Amino acid sequence: FTRSIVAVYSTCMLVVLLRVQLNIIGGYIYLDNAALCKNGTTPLAPPEVQQQYLSSIQHLLGDGLTELITIVKQAVHKVFGSISLKHTLSLLELEQKLKDIREAVERKNSDQIESYSPLCHYLMPDEENPLATQACGLTERDIATIKLLNETRDMLESPDFSTVLSTCLNRGFSRLLDNMAEFFRPTEQDLSQNGSVNSLSSVSLPLAKIIPIINGQIHSVCSETPSHFVQDLLMMEQVKDFAANVYEAFSTPQQLEK
Repeated sequence: FTRSIVAVYSTCMLVVLLRVQLNIIGGYIYLDNAALCKNGTTPLAPPEVQQQYLSSIQHLLGDGLTELITIVKQAVHKVFGSISLKHTLSLLELEQKLKDIREAVERKNSDQIESYSPLCHYLMPDEENPLATQACGLTERDIATIKLLNETRDMLESPDFSTVLSTCLNRGFSRLLDNMAEFFRPTEQDLSQNGSVNSLSSVSLPLAKIIPIINGQIHSVCSETPSHFVQDLLMMEQVKDFAANVYEAFSTPQQLEK
């Protein structure tokens, strides 16, 4: 359960974070190209700054992912720990269990007054980039990278980002359940006995059978190339609109000065 749930979370986060980063960089490149006609202007985002900035994705793929796995595992234990392997669950009940896990993972701490999603913590380190701790030896390139990272953090802490990430996660988890629904189809015998049309609650499987099914979902989330899961997220209108807004904000000099 932890593996497949983390796969959905991390894929959604990776897609949305990369869209933000690439559109911020795209805005800066546009401004740099527009400024080329003016002699003597220093580029805002030279290639080495772009590279240093984009490598910050390593936090999500490293420490951020490790922390996320720990939190999800705790939530899974809380929701499924006391359930016997023989206990049967319908698809509707399974959906509710996944909602309970999401609630535990995405809930804000009682002392958290910020408006942004607690998931931001896994996307970028809370502390400033380690470069800032070496302030005495910062190059112009480092300062430019830190500026980009700070602007990205501001974007991740915006209500719009929280909404887009939530929409992606909803789509991701509903896709996960759709894939699993194939295994909950009623047999001819079930239909003749129940005569019930609502297959979502008519078929129940023991937890022991559900575990290999959910474990197999990690391949549909992570392993397909090209990934239909990722393509589905990239084609969502909210993701496209948000990416376009980020690009517009960072390719307009007046907006950037604000």
